Amino acid sequence: MNRTTSRRWALRAILSEQVVSSQAHLARLLAEQGFEVTQATVSRDLRAVGAVKTRLADGTMRYMWDTSPQSSNAREVLAMTLSTYAKSVTASGNLVVVKTPPGAAHVVAAAVDDSGLDGILGTVAGDDTMLIVAEEATGGRAVAGLIEQIGVHG
Repeated sequence: MNRTTSRRWALRAILSEQVVSSQAHLARLLAEQGFEVTQATVSRDLRAVGAVKTRLADGTMRYMWDTSPQSSNAREVLAMTLSTYAKSVTASGNLVVVKTPPGAAHVVAAAVDDSGLDGILGTVAGDDTMLIVAEEATGGRAVAGLIEQIGVHG
């Protein structure tokens, strides 16, 4: 895994576990994990992973990524998530197995679920492996091809 991919993986983990309200705070948290970054790099990474600054019910601001089906960028989020985390995609019958780095399978599964892609019944995620169940009529090979295409070409 290259440095950018590792950093973006760390960024998503931080945003999942902590309330982060500024890019400077995020840069400090990344530095604690060995990623010395500038504000410009943090800004690019936030955009690349689809993170947005959101106001919480208590009025505080926090960075989160929006992968809701209503989101106009759900397909872009899926493309970035796949290009960042999917290490391999393999089909068998109406199943597709996606291998990821440890701890990333749930991120990929959520992005696939939220994308609303046709032909997918659902996903199951472990630690580093995600299973996509395709409709029988669509088949695993077609879904695997689509997942690979989105991950490579967006």
